[in-house]
Amino acid sequence: MCGIVAYVGHEDAWPIIFEGLQRLEYRGYDSAGIAVIDPNGELQFRKTVGKVNGLGSANGSNPLHGWAGLGHTRWATHGKPSHANAHPHTDCQNQVAVVHNGIVENYLELKRQLQAEGHRFASETDTEVITHLVEEGLDQGLSFEDAFLRMGHAIKGSQAITAIMQGQEGKICAMRLGYAGGIVVAHTDGQGIVGSDLPAVLPILRRDRNGGRVGFLESGEMAVVTREGVDYCDMDGKRLNKGLRTVSPEEIVIDKGGRRHFMLKEIMEQPQAVASALRERVDFDAGRVELPGFPLSSEEVINLQRVVLIGCGTSLNAAMIGRHLIETLGGLPAEAEAASEYRYRDPYIDDRTLVVSIGQSGETADTVGAMQMVREKGARLITICNAEDSQASRVAEYTLQMRSGIEIGVASTKTFIASLTILNLLATYIGQVRGYLSAEDCRRLVDDLANAPRLVGELLSHDAAYQRLARQYSKFNHFLFLGRGINTPVAMEGALKLKEISYIHAEGYPAGEMKHGPIALIDTEMATVAIAPKNGLYDKVLNNIKEVKARNGTVLAVITEGDEDLASEADHTISIPQAPDQLIPMLATVPLQLLAYHIAVLRGCDVDQPRNLAKTVTVE
Repeated sequence: MCGIVAYVGHEDAWPIIFEGLQRLEYRGYDSAGIAVIDPNGELQFRKTVGKVNGLGSANGSNPLHGWAGLGHTRWATHGKPSHANAHPHTDCQNQVAVVHNGIVENYLELKRQLQAEGHRFASETDTEVITHLVEEGLDQGLSFEDAFLRMGHAIKGSQAITAIMQGQEGKICAMRLGYAGGIVVAHTDGQGIVGSDLPAVLPILRRDRNGGRVGFLESGEMAVVTREGVDYCDMDGKRLNKGLRTVSPEEIVIDKGGRRHFMLKEIMEQPQAVASALRERVDFDAGRVELPGFPLSSEEVINLQRVVLIGCGTSLNAAMIGRHLIETLGGLPAEAEAASEYRYRDPYIDDRTLVVSIGQSGETADTVGAMQMVREKGARLITICNAEDSQASRVAEYTLQMRSGIEIGVASTKTFIASLTILNLLATYIGQVRGYLSAEDCRRLVDDLANAPRLVGELLSHDAAYQRLARQYSKFNHFLFLGRGINTPVAMEGALKLKEISYIHAEGYPAGEMKHGPIALIDTEMATVAIAPKNGLYDKVLNNIKEVKARNGTVLAVITEGDEDLASEADHTISIPQAPDQLIPMLATVPLQLLAYHIAVLRGCDVDQPRNLAKTVTVE
């Protein structure tokens, strides 16, 4: 959730931290703050309720001056957005400044204990106990880093924590516990920077045309950053020989590509996202799917009894589509589960169960927690993920990287399409290995996938038509999205996108369930979006559309090109190319994304940073 940046070096800290926070604002933006150690060694704070720009600017508006500091952009968990609850937090003596991403699960117990010892609290947050725990260690004569390490042993839960100390302008302490958020550390030319993600360290690394070397903290690791370098240790204080990774400028440079919003840029990047997901995984000459390094032998794939797909939000919708693909192409029973619920069940799984987790960031706490449970039960586990070196990638036996590039818009778009591409590959691979698909079947499926980037691109070229529809449908405050079979999750994803970024009430529903409740909602005030391509369930969806029209409902139908019969029944239509069933979810999703985008823009909503949402949900 929240974004963290800290800097120490020989330059003014404020503009570097400020820029880093702007690049992390997609992680949370209900309040923000920066603390800098001034030339006198005193901690100076500035906070705002709302977005980072409320702090001022990178170089103007009376910035704080000093050569070390840290900042935070917040997504609230404990305590409403307010000046008092905004990070950084400090202790009674104003010695330490702390920023934090996660939840201190035992904070009430710790707070009561600290209050009994005379500590005074100024906020409603769980974070503030961290500052007082560090203060307690300092009062007992410990060094800053030892007091910070001691604090890490006292708190429970998953967190990423960074701190600086008054007078210690040359030192940053950072720690990762559990699976909440990431911590990346970079150091070059006498300057150190710590951030929640690679974009935060861009202000330092972009100065080198070849990028730079970074370290990613694992759970139970701590870094001490000074001008001289970085020391890594574990929770016992034992020094670690940390493996560093070289990142290129392409990995860290992000921009809107001339688009009005990151979300629109990322929607327009979807043909490349499909192509990237296919790269090196398909032998187009042989007509086969190849997954280099796949951890299950052919015999183990043949002996699988079922597949379970897990995810949250958009990734759960992808998992539900994946269930259909695994069953129809892989010939195996499949289930789709919400990771947030699955982790608290006691599912019967064993080494003949393949669990596939799906997640854009690979840091979602619910998904990573469910994955840990899967490993403990002995099932086979792979992940579909867009972030290298993510926690999900480290927990899983094998990672199918989305390769979509950085996705800044909070509402996932290109990573959803990439997930569907990879699920097609995985299902085909399983069917291929198990002999469920013939050589001719595999050739056809591979050829279909080869056409997918072009088909997605063709749909994106019709943006003007989606804008016109958005002007007509932006007046509605209630939407019902209907789909059948493999397209039911597409309806759910369409509804999710609309409510995420436009704040319109929308429901995604299996069309066959409409008569079992939702039909009572149909009237002139509700718009219905029906996913109705020409497939085996076409007649069923057509009947549902007629039922809506009989009750004076307005229908926007997603149809196959040339379908004049259905076009005559609906009020408006969006056409998608004729395509095989397994590709329709990809194609039908694109216009729904753009419809939601343009409606949100017309309604004056913040498309890239919708209220109450964060890109990566690293707390429960």
